Amino acid sequence: MIITVKKGIPEEEVKKLVHTFEERGFQVNDSQGTDYHILGLIGDTTSLDEKIIQANPLVSEVTRIAAPYKKANRMFHPEDTVVDVAGVKIGGQEKIVVIGGPCSVESREQICEIAKEVKAAGADMLRGGAYKPRTSPYAFQGLETEGIKDMVEARRQTGLPIVSELMDAEHIEEFVEHVDLIQIGARNMQNFSLLKAVGKIQKPILLKRGLSNTIEEWIMSAEYIMAGGNENVILCERGIRTFEKYTRNTLDLSVVPIIKEKTHLPIIIDPSHATGNWKWIESMSLAAIAAGADGLIVEVHNNPEAAWSDGAQSLKPEKFKQVIEKGRMIAQVVGREM
Repeated sequence: MIITVKKGIPEEEVKKLVHTFEERGFQVNDSQGTDYHILGLIGDTTSLDEKIIQANPLVSEVTRIAAPYKKANRMFHPEDTVVDVAGVKIGGQEKIVVIGGPCSVESREQICEIAKEVKAAGADMLRGGAYKPRTSPYAFQGLETEGIKDMVEARRQTGLPIVSELMDAEHIEEFVEHVDLIQIGARNMQNFSLLKAVGKIQKPILLKRGLSNTIEEWIMSAEYIMAGGNENVILCERGIRTFEKYTRNTLDLSVVPIIKEKTHLPIIIDPSHATGNWKWIESMSLAAIAAGADGLIVEVHNNPEAAWSDGAQSLKPEKFKQVIEKGRMIAQVVGREM
């Protein structure tokens, strides 16, 4: 339930109103802006009579909402959230952020070289997998701690903030210490114990949509993190599993305006995992920018033919640079920078 407070009501009076709801067991999300002051009641509000609440002289309007998510709901937070990742701001209506790097960290030399190349191409952040979730238990599983340390060195050499996927809560301390943006992958989108664990930290979280999950399920996973106290959440669409086999997944670009309407959270697009083929990354990246995405996360490798994982969907640095150059033109058309 959302309660809109009338303009000009003294703060002490509002606090008394909040207290009456807290006494009844509700959590109250108090949100204020230049032109609004709303109270979001979190809990089972079926026992509340909106007509009685509406009669309160402090109240302007009462609205029941059906959506089960509250923290992520735009109705509670009308302004866009901007997440600061080591100085790189994601969200809002200005810059579109680009994250580039290999699927897997293969060596210190490799990740440092690619880091320099993606930075020269115009990337804002560096991605790289150190702990790798793979379909086959026999596939390369990542360099783990060594890979994280290699990314830290790449950051030292280039200044690019680093993004890597957290697979298990037991590695949280390592990621909090070393990683700037912690990724929760598609396979872990509904790993609720992991979501609760990252909800207790204040590092920014990149939450990928699950392989076969609905938009509401995805937002509810973000809600788990935010309910724990960490509201630095960025959503990432990476394609969903459908009947179509021509692409690796089906890229659902319609989620961009939907997420913008339903939530205040930033959303970025992963065209690499969505298509599974480097040939289609450029067109999907440009389409994502046109659709209103706040950023891209693209796999880049300087020798994709020999990559230890996902070489087929990795761009070479020169092609990555071309995508960014074309992306800047599309960004200008929609009134943004890149």
